[in-house]
Amino acid sequence: MARTWFITGASRGFGKEWSIAALDRGDTVAATARDTASLEDLVQQYGDQVLPIQLDVDDRDAVFAAVARAHDHFGRLDVVVNNAGYGQFGMIEEVSEAETRRQFDTNVFGALFVTQAALPYLREQCSGHVLQVSSIGGISAFPNIGIYNASKWALEGFSQSLAQEVADFGIKVTIIEPGGFSTDWGGASAKHADAKPAYDTYRQKAAELRRSRVSTPGDPVATREAVLQIVDAENPPLRVFFGSGPLGIATRDYESRLAEWRAWEHVSAVAQGS
Repeated sequence: MARTWFITGASRGFGKEWSIAALDRGDTVAATARDTASLEDLVQQYGDQVLPIQLDVDDRDAVFAAVARAHDHFGRLDVVVNNAGYGQFGMIEEVSEAETRRQFDTNVFGALFVTQAALPYLREQCSGHVLQVSSIGGISAFPNIGIYNASKWALEGFSQSLAQEVADFGIKVTIIEPGGFSTDWGGASAKHADAKPAYDTYRQKAAELRRSRVSTPGDPVATREAVLQIVDAENPPLRVFFGSGPLGIATRDYESRLAEWRAWEHVSAVAQGS
């Protein structure tokens, strides 16, 4: 049975590739972007299979209106993809309040608004799948993108709670955690805080560390088949990495955490009063 998708940030990157993946197999897609002109190629190729919607996910009222429009147009929603987001670069001391709030408005509140808007429809039909696009930076953290990491950790936290809350309604939740891919995440779509000279030396080191983590970026086109396997699975994962690099990063990070927690367990016992 053909599915109906609602995809934010559909004009490029993963959002564009997953729209194509769905459309190529006959599904319908409500594709959102800040500028619908960027969706014209999808409309020209797929016609009525695509509903282009202008949307800034920071605007809660606009989000609810867009989700309602998509549901009314296609008659149902099956796969909701929170892909809209961007990377804020800057050391923690460098990032301004305004930059921090904008990062959370898009990466956290935007995904929250879309999720909240879609849930009544998914609950009523007792089915649906919410895909939250996080990052390896949503379970680990790296220098010079700390505020981005914080936004993805927040997304992961509410999504794990969400998965438990909606399971009895037949709704699935999957958090997708990509590693480095050949998208413009670190390019045109990225934001950069004003640099403080005190961090210039470490900034170079952080850039070298990032290059070593992403020595061979993944191909976004290859994620088409991966995302279809996830939405077609009878029991999809709560979390899944995209790319071969993240598992090694996560393994080292979590082994380090466990070792440190165990090494300091005697202090934990003191804090308990035992």
